[in-house]
Amino acid sequence: MEAVRSILVVRLSSIGDIILTTPVVRWLRVRWPEAKIDFCTRAPFLPLLAGSPRLSGVYSPESLPASSSYDLVVDLQNNRRSHALLGRVGAKKTVRYHKGNWKKWILVHWKIDLYGEAPSVVERYGSSLLGLGIKVDDSGCELWPSASDTSLADGILPGEGKVLAVCFGARHFTKRWPPRRFAEVILGILNAVPSLRVVLLGGEDDAAHAEEIMGLLPAGVAGSVRNLAGACSLMETGALLQRSDAVLTNDTGLMHMASAFQKRLFVLFGSSSLAFGFLPYRSTFELFEVSGLGCRPCSHIGRERCPKGHFRCMLDIPPERVSDRIIAFLGGAQR
Repeated sequence: MEAVRSILVVRLSSIGDIILTTPVVRWLRVRWPEAKIDFCTRAPFLPLLAGSPRLSGVYSPESLPASSSYDLVVDLQNNRRSHALLGRVGAKKTVRYHKGNWKKWILVHWKIDLYGEAPSVVERYGSSLLGLGIKVDDSGCELWPSASDTSLADGILPGEGKVLAVCFGARHFTKRWPPRRFAEVILGILNAVPSLRVVLLGGEDDAAHAEEIMGLLPAGVAGSVRNLAGACSLMETGALLQRSDAVLTNDTGLMHMASAFQKRLFVLFGSSSLAFGFLPYRSTFELFEVSGLGCRPCSHIGRERCPKGHFRCMLDIPPERVSDRIIAFLGGAQR
């Protein structure tokens, strides 16, 4: 295509989806090193990209100048919201990510997997750029905590001792391993690795579950666990993940934030399916899921209750197996 001097990338939500766009931004920057590259996302997610050295500007839909005009617009949201936003933006060329929602519907309702080798969403984003001369690299996602974010994390977790971050939350019930199971795993790990420090990370919506986990821990180990759910900003949480040695996580945005730092991830999938492409991208992980359940996946985003009433996709994941794998990684003695 003709010379590209300005680019707008659009992905309005949410945490994980935005983190998964960072390789695309890197590819665009390599392809057009002198271009102005802006990103538009919803206001709560602006901090995820504010520190990016690859972007010229980061805007919310409300702050994006109405008279904006770009040589190339990359719409990685591709829904009514992004279409309405781009209706007031000039663009010489627009490319859009095609989500293939019909494949999701068939997998959820008919349990027929048409995804094949389940390419990552990052690779699916990249497919929207075919014909633009983009070169895909072997690197993963990126995140840029500020110096103040890093300083706060270092103050909370000083010294050289090992740290396990536990990201126990998720927006939807069927993506959340029960708090009791997290408490069982934390207790088992601390019995084997008593010098370990554990941090509970999440937003304000996760605070009640964090309190439940803390309440289930015996007093003898509770002192090794720090509950930071709802106490840190998004990027402060990112800096704490960067400071950690391993991360135990549900299928949630914090999982993708941790993957940006190449942390060893221990991932719990309930109603989630790897076919949807949301596994950590180019980051080492171990996946815990219950294979062979005829009801998985029951949704492509998660549900507020188990439609079958048994919640086996989460309850059948053995806590001992999870704790043993984390202990083995951290170098402690297994049971």
